[in-house]
Amino acid sequence: MVEPVKGKILWVDDEIELLRSHMMFLEEKGYNVTPVTNADDAIELLRQEGFDLLLLDEMMSGKDGLEALVEIKEMIPSLPVVMITKNEEESLMEEAIGSKIDDYLTKPVNPSQILSTCKRFLESHKIGGDRITKDYAADFHSISSRMMDDLDWRNWLEIYLKLTKLEIELERYPDLGLHQILLDQKRSCNIEFARFFETNYRDWIHNGKDAPTLSTQIVPQHLAPLIKDGKRVVFVVIDNMRLDQWLAIESLLFPYFHISKDYYFSIIPTATPFCRNAIFSGLFPLEIENRYKDLWTTGSEDDFSRNRYERQLLDLQMESLGIEIKPEPKYIKILDSREGRNLEKNLSSYLQSPWLSVVVNIVDIFAHNRSTSDILKEIVPDEAAFRSLTRSWFAHSFLFRVLRAVSQEDVTVVMTSDHGSVRSMRGAKVIGDRETSTNLRYKYGKNIKCDEKHAILIKDPLDYMLPTRGVGINYLIAREDYYFVYPTNYHKYLNYYKDSFQHGGVSMEEIILPILRLDPK
Repeated sequence: MVEPVKGKILWVDDEIELLRSHMMFLEEKGYNVTPVTNADDAIELLRQEGFDLLLLDEMMSGKDGLEALVEIKEMIPSLPVVMITKNEEESLMEEAIGSKIDDYLTKPVNPSQILSTCKRFLESHKIGGDRITKDYAADFHSISSRMMDDLDWRNWLEIYLKLTKLEIELERYPDLGLHQILLDQKRSCNIEFARFFETNYRDWIHNGKDAPTLSTQIVPQHLAPLIKDGKRVVFVVIDNMRLDQWLAIESLLFPYFHISKDYYFSIIPTATPFCRNAIFSGLFPLEIENRYKDLWTTGSEDDFSRNRYERQLLDLQMESLGIEIKPEPKYIKILDSREGRNLEKNLSSYLQSPWLSVVVNIVDIFAHNRSTSDILKEIVPDEAAFRSLTRSWFAHSFLFRVLRAVSQEDVTVVMTSDHGSVRSMRGAKVIGDRETSTNLRYKYGKNIKCDEKHAILIKDPLDYMLPTRGVGINYLIAREDYYFVYPTNYHKYLNYYKDSFQHGGVSMEEIILPILRLDPK
């Protein structure tokens, strides 16, 4: 059986005959090599044929390599070009790199150098695909077998990190056919994770028994020590940003910060009024309601009602921790670009305080608007697209500009999210009266019912440190990727909300979140 050609190489050198043994070596390795002795013939050949890689001598009689490179890149910008030169002067290398070469080799080249270069440009995708296929086969069996064990929260963190990184890596290899297998495995893991979470959550919140860091402990564990050490702190909370989205933007921050990463588990329901208040107060929702009734207002469960008093709750938490901040801490909530630009404009003033808190709602807005916008559904069809949108937004955002400015100051940044979201694919029929809350991934009300396979039923809110909201109130917390639909107009709303990003329930995507510490370089 004839081996397929691994790639077509055009090699341009006015002493090409001296390289005949190198070309024969490459052809033995499966490459098709076309030799040319001058730049003009190479350019004409490139007009007529397609090549996968150009090996270009820098010093040639007639038109030299750098001159030819300019023409070639204007004609075929995507063609990888490796410059081969006798000259090791730094200025030449800088000129070549500025002219958009992809790599360079210094003469005399040896066969292994040339082979390594060709493999990197022509076979890296295939080699990477083969590697990830092999690695995922091992990881698949490893994760599947671990589901049989008695796992703790550390094991679940490790599993979720592995699945998330695999999912991101598989984006580069869509033809491998592994993506759906990974999604099916993630769904199986979320079934077991929901059981694990339901079994252990009450011990965590009441006894702290072998517990992960929870929402209520972020300020005491990750921020208060910095303030006590005399550091200036910028605390950034991006509403509804998942771990995979953090990983998508993280590399943009590498040039500016030393980044250390930790993780925590969100409280439930994984919704802003509960989770973010827990972060800023250091208290569970029941404790907030009992201690500060005037700060736990009634009304719609959105950023304009029960999250009005995050600044006050943070002040009260600082007081309880014995921390006095002078001048007083600054707090800003960003709901649109205008407020973001205002933060940029007044940043130096805000940084006069030892503590600046910034809450950013943009990612949450993306998720909610996708449910009702056909355009956003087209732009963001799946998790990979949501990661891409998040990275694109962040790269051009006021937040990135603010962080770059902060990196020039003696300031430590702590970034986290209040909860994640899950791509909701399956409807769960729920029964409740008119007073039942309207949320798609969690509900509270009297006599609410749902199949126990689809939701965690909380009959005693006090046991979960949740507000009772009156006599006979129960909570339903959706498992896995389910979302609640009432029997009335069931199929209409089942289809309307299917494949939307929702939060409030129990899934790895909603619960397990990063905490980043950014120290300026």
